[in-house]
Formats: sequence, C-alpha cells, structure tokens
Amino acid sequence: MQFDQTKTYQNLARSFAGESQAGMRYQLIAQAATAQGYFTLADTIKVLAKNETEHARRFFEELNKRGEYLENIDLNAGYPFHSGDIAESLKLAADDERKEHQVIYPAFQKDAEEEGFKDIANLFKLVAQVEVRHEMVFHYLHEAFKKGVLYSNETPILYVCSECGYMHTSTKAWNVCPLCQSSQGYVELHIPFEKEKI
Repeated sequence: MQFDQTKTYQNLARSFAGESQAGMRYQLIAQAATAQGYFTLADTIKVLAKNETEHARRFFEELNKRGEYLENIDLNAGYPFHSGDIAESLKLAADDERKEHQVIYPAFQKDAEEEGFKDIANLFKLVAQVEVRHEMVFHYLHEAFKKGVLYSNETPILYVCSECGYMHTSTKAWNVCPLCQSSQGYVELHIPFEKEKI
C-alpha cells in the first residue's frame, strides 16, 4: 500500500496541523498574560508553545521523508477553536493536552503499529508522554491563577526575581521587587510535579 493511502499518513498530517494550532493558541494565551503583567507566566506558556511547534516539525519531517512530493493533503478532522480569559484558556489547554495523550496519540500509535510504521508509532508515543507533562503544567497554572496563588504557597519557598535575581524565602512573593522594582509578574513560578506521572 502506498504511504499516502495509509491511516498513518493522515494521522501525521492531522498531528502536524493540530500541534501547529496548539502552538499558536498558546502564544495567544502568553500574549494575554504579558498584556496583564504576568511575564513569567507568559514565559512558561511560550516554552510549551515552542514544544508544540517542535512536535509539529517532527510530524512534518516524517511526512516528507517518505520520498513523496506532498502538495496538499485533504484532512477531515476537528480542531479546537476555543478561547476565553487567561484562567479559562489555561483550563481549555489542559483539557486539550489530556485528550491528546489519552485518546488521540494512543489511537495514532496503534494505527502506525498495525500498518508497520514502528518508528512513527514510537514518535506518537513520545509526544504523548510530553503532553502528559503539558496537561499537568496547564492544570496547575489554571488552578493557581484562578485561586490567585501563582505567587504564594502554604509553606515558605524561595522566590526569585527573573529580572535581577533577588531572592526571598517566604509564603508569598513581593508585590514589587525590593532590588530592581519589577512587578510581581516577574517572579519565577514554582510548578510542582508528581514525579511518578512524568
């Protein structure tokens, strides 16, 4: 069977489109965070957007390395076109990431395995593993942002100014950095991870 007649071919194209769009949606969330003065939140989201763009690049490479000229691929697939304020957008991103690692990429991995594309199956598996972490980050950011605790913690932790490096151990970050006078939005974020889930 020709590669362009396989489910894997379509799944790679869908994945390229989906990851490209996710990267752009996350850039828009980061832009909104920057506009509201949440600079380190924006930086964190930009890293996730970059990850999505790299996933898209890998899927695009896999499509093209099969030696066939791809002018256009018709796709019949749905893609998220939702948005909201920062808190809602963070929740929607977490939900999207969960769907990717629990439903979409495992199905695409299975198709690739059944069609004999072990390397592509492994690519879907590796991307799904990253999306688990992305869901955790977005979920944490959503909850912390919604509750107003991005810059506070139940126990004292080290807060660091991303602009000048000033450090302070407390249960709450400063409103204005005592050293460089940067706003609280420049305080480095602490994102806890459950190691067994990563």
